[in-house]
Formats: sequence, C-alpha cells, structure tokens
Amino acid sequence: MKDSQAASHADVRYTAMNLLARREHSAGELQQKLRQRFDDTTLIDDVLARLVEQDLLSDERFTEAFVRMRVGQGKGPLRIGQELKQKQVAEHLVDVYLGQADVDWFALARDVCERRFGDTAASDLKEKARRVRFLQYRGFTGEQVRAAIG
Repeated sequence: MKDSQAASHADVRYTAMNLLARREHSAGELQQKLRQRFDDTTLIDDVLARLVEQDLLSDERFTEAFVRMRVGQGKGPLRIGQELKQKQVAEHLVDVYLGQADVDWFALARDVCERRFGDTAASDLKEKARRVRFLQYRGFTGEQVRAAIG
C-alpha cells in the first residue's frame, strides 16, 4: 500500500476483484489502478496473471463489451479505437473486435447525424461544417462523414 504497511497477495486480489465487480477492465487499466494503491509491482503482476488464468480478467471480453457499448452510444470506429488504446488494449485486439463488430458504420453515422440535427439537409456551409465537426468528434472517418452529410 502507499502507506507504511506492506501489501499482501490477498489485499491486492481483494482490491482487484472489487474493481472488476463494478465493471470489466483491461489488464493494463487494472494494473494502473492497482499501482496507484500498492507499491509492489511484482505482487500486482502475479495477481493479474492469476486473474487471467482464472478467466476473471480478459482483454478480449473487455474489448468486445467496450466496442458494443460505444457503438450503442453512437461512437465511430476511430474514437472507439483511440479509447481502447488509451486503456492499454493491444492493437491487434482493437483491430479484431472493430472488424468483427456487426456494424454498418455508414448507417450509424447517418443515424447519429439525424438524431442530432434532424432529417433536413444543411442550409449553408457553416451548418454543414458544424455537422462534419460533430461526426468527426464522434470518431467517424472522412468517408463515413461525407456519406452521412450527403
């Protein structure tokens, strides 16, 4: 622990399990949170390895759930991929699960744009630029944005 007491294997595991009980975490994200609470990195790595062995911690499961959640929120593939990289998910997992996602990104971009701005076309260039910025912020590619804007 960050105070004067030495952390035990049980303390680290208990903290990790409490974090996992709230929501799925990537291994890198959980490691970072545990390192904020405990000093012994070897102990943390041992606990994480044991959790992976017991299938209580899975980057694959986390990535699949995260992609599904963000798609439901109307986020695009670029934004989802960036967020996963920030959560220290391996790039090959990001590519696999974004590729496996049963999502028509073009239709999602159109739906998100329509929900936000209605089904009327942009009245002028300023309005069109506003819509483009919105979709780009949401993480859609240029091609998907152009298709959504029309």
